[in-house]
Amino acid sequence: MCLQATAQVNYKTREEIPAKYKWNFSDIYENWETWEADFKSMSKDIEVMQSLKGKLGENADNLVTLLTAQETMMKKAYKVYQFVSFQSTVDGKNMELQAKLQQVGMFFANMGMTTTWISPEMIKIPEATMKQWIAETPALKPHAFDLMDMYRMQKHVLNEEMGRLVSFFSQSSGTAGDVFTALSTTDIEFQEIELSNGETVKVTPGMYSHITSTNKNQEDRKKAYEALYDVYYKNKNTYASIYQGIIQSEWANARAANYESCLDAKLEGNNIPKDVYLNLINTVRENTAPVQKYTKLRKKILGLEKYYGFDGSMSLVDFEKTYPYEEAVEVVTKSVLPLGKDYQAKLKNATASGWLDVYENPGKRGGAFSAGVYGVHPYMLLNYDETLEYVFTLAHELGHTMHTTLSNETQPFATHGYTIFVAEVASTFNERLLLDHMMEITKDPKERIALLNQAIQGIIGTFYAQSMFADFEYQAHTMVEQDQPVNADIFAKLWGDIAQKYYGNVSEKTKYSNYPWTRIPHFYNSPYYVYQYATCFASSAKLYTDVTEGSKKDKKAALKRYTTLLQSGGNDFPMEQLKKAGVDLSKPEAILAVIKQLDELVDQLAIEIEKLEK
Repeated sequence: MCLQATAQVNYKTREEIPAKYKWNFSDIYENWETWEADFKSMSKDIEVMQSLKGKLGENADNLVTLLTAQETMMKKAYKVYQFVSFQSTVDGKNMELQAKLQQVGMFFANMGMTTTWISPEMIKIPEATMKQWIAETPALKPHAFDLMDMYRMQKHVLNEEMGRLVSFFSQSSGTAGDVFTALSTTDIEFQEIELSNGETVKVTPGMYSHITSTNKNQEDRKKAYEALYDVYYKNKNTYASIYQGIIQSEWANARAANYESCLDAKLEGNNIPKDVYLNLINTVRENTAPVQKYTKLRKKILGLEKYYGFDGSMSLVDFEKTYPYEEAVEVVTKSVLPLGKDYQAKLKNATASGWLDVYENPGKRGGAFSAGVYGVHPYMLLNYDETLEYVFTLAHELGHTMHTTLSNETQPFATHGYTIFVAEVASTFNERLLLDHMMEITKDPKERIALLNQAIQGIIGTFYAQSMFADFEYQAHTMVEQDQPVNADIFAKLWGDIAQKYYGNVSEKTKYSNYPWTRIPHFYNSPYYVYQYATCFASSAKLYTDVTEGSKKDKKAALKRYTTLLQSGGNDFPMEQLKKAGVDLSKPEAILAVIKQLDELVDQLAIEIEKLEK
């Protein structure tokens, strides 16, 4: 059955994939004609907004009219953009879809230029007047949080002339990121290697992952590692120039908006204290002993004389069980029962209604994500391969999907969108529920080891690695902000110094050890994003403990707080939302709790290995 299931996921064309495993685009639009109608009508919404220029401060009715037109347009924008984007995601070679994406992108760019007057004009309305309007006008109440928050951000709001000038550079400021994408995907030429069994393979990132996680021959893993990283290493100077351009663009935009640093610009919008970021990277950097202990344990179990980074994905035991998709859905659905039957029922509906695009097909982008379409439902991308890791990926992305679903059901459009700062809480919470459930139901000692290893790898990948990335970003940006020179050698030294703090001398160094920064997309596409994976992981670990431990009364209260968090969208600052749920990231306890958790899991893994050896 497992062999049959594995064979079934290797579809040669998208058309071969049964409809139940593919996205249902008609939930957004029945056809391109209705898409076109909405796309064109957005221009009329902008005309309504433009007609109010110079009139926002006259009365509350004008402000309501503006916000209504803006909201009407944005609801359409979600659908218009995602209808094209999703189809392009699963059919990347379709140039007609690419053209439509560019068309939508240009519309949004032009919209940004023509509406630069709104924020500076709105901020001229006295704060006392705005409070009075909100109190007296029911239509403004859903917008109260954002309207009042703009006064906190007042010094960073550009005047119309400056805003228009900056908007001219909005597309060009993304050019460096586009160059990274082109260099790393479209123009990249991966190398071929011959494995010890005589097979010749091209080492793409996917093939590299496959070889390093399944091939028991260390020399083969080394060949794959060198072949992959050599491609990036040969372009190290180009990547350094791209990355410098990314940071320079960030720094220019930060200064234009009167921020003291790029980090301040990223944190201020969500009112995140800078100390939260610095506390994270400093605390984690000083508490890497559990990671090194795990690495030493791996080296011993695998019986390696020398241990390299490319040995980090190898299974610790011969465990080749596969998990057919329906089986994975069932186990994930059962695992979330601690969150209540209503949550479980909503999750079950999400997996049965055309919300998921399950299997890989030619032209489909890799990876996995969940993206919402307000007024419709979230859409989840998978490339399901029946591995244990992908069962956890399914649980992870369904966490996002449920977060979006609950927020959209509970919040008005104005506050439905939750921030990135809390986005990974629900996903990592679901992963922990899945671990507990699978550990409870399995009697296979090898599966228990695989599960513990999966959990440990999850903490290292989601918490430690992202904290390390955040450390690198902070120091790299600081160099540019202080007018220090940066180049490939400097970035490599910076990476090496941080890696030494994290991993010490447990792993062997290679020619390529200091160059992973060349291939981490978040550095180029989403600066100062990755730290939130780590803070979210710490938050979910604390919330998980509250929901699953203690008295029945305490657990019930904790579950209510957690559910409220998922329903709260963006109706408050994320730090305040987390505090209401029971997490205070300004204190080191949440960070140290994850470190303690990892240490305990490594010890438990060592015990399970010892049992198996007996």
